[in-house]
This record gives sequence, structure tokens and C-alpha cells, in this order.
Amino acid sequence: MNQMEYQPHNSLQTSDERQMGLFLHMSQLINLVIPMGGLIVPILIWQMKKEEMPALDAHGKMVVNWLISSFIYIAVSVVLMFVLVGFLTMIVVAILGIVFPIVGGIKANNGEFWEYPLTIKFFK
Repeated sequence: MNQMEYQPHNSLQTSDERQMGLFLHMSQLINLVIPMGGLIVPILIWQMKKEEMPALDAHGKMVVNWLISSFIYIAVSVVLMFVLVGFLTMIVVAILGIVFPIVGGIKANNGEFWEYPLTIKFFK
């Protein structure tokens, strides 16, 4: 058997790939400063770099899946606010919207692929 460890196609191997993966995940946090920036920037990074860095494609799909999923969770939370439960779910979604990109960025910087929990897979 080969001494080299098997790495799936979605693991980021070069330092440029790992750095771009970190930027891709962390760019979601731009929402904290510029409204809608955290939606546009990750999609732009993914679309511009996925051909050049094929391993980044899986990370981009995960980020976009999370963005769509979190939008759905926010919409449901807004509806649930009429019965007061939505305030709690909105806080949870907001916290996850900060924690998941940080964990994903750290994992990407280590060359690993991390699936965001609670993410609906629209892009596979």
C-alpha cells in the first residue's frame, strides 16, 4: 500500500488553496460590516476560483448551501416571531452564522473539509 495518506478531492492541499478556503468561509462575516456583502463576496470568490482550484469547489458549495439554509431559517424565525418562539430561533441562527464560518475557515486553513451542520444540500 502507498505510504501517502489518501486525500479526498475536496481537501485543500497547497497553501494558496488553504488560504483561499479560509477567505471563502470567513468572507461570510462581511455581513457584520456591510449588509449583503457576506452573501455576494463568498459567491464571487467561489465562482472566480473554482476552475483554478478544483478543491475549492466543494467548499464554495458548502458555503452557498449554508447561506441558502440560513436564509430559510431566518424566514421561518420571522414567521415564528408571532408566537414569540422566533426570537429565540433568530438568535440561534445569528450565532451559528458567526460560528460556522469561523470553524469552516479554520478547518479549510488546515486543509480539511467541514460540512456545516443543519445545512440543506442544494448543491452537491
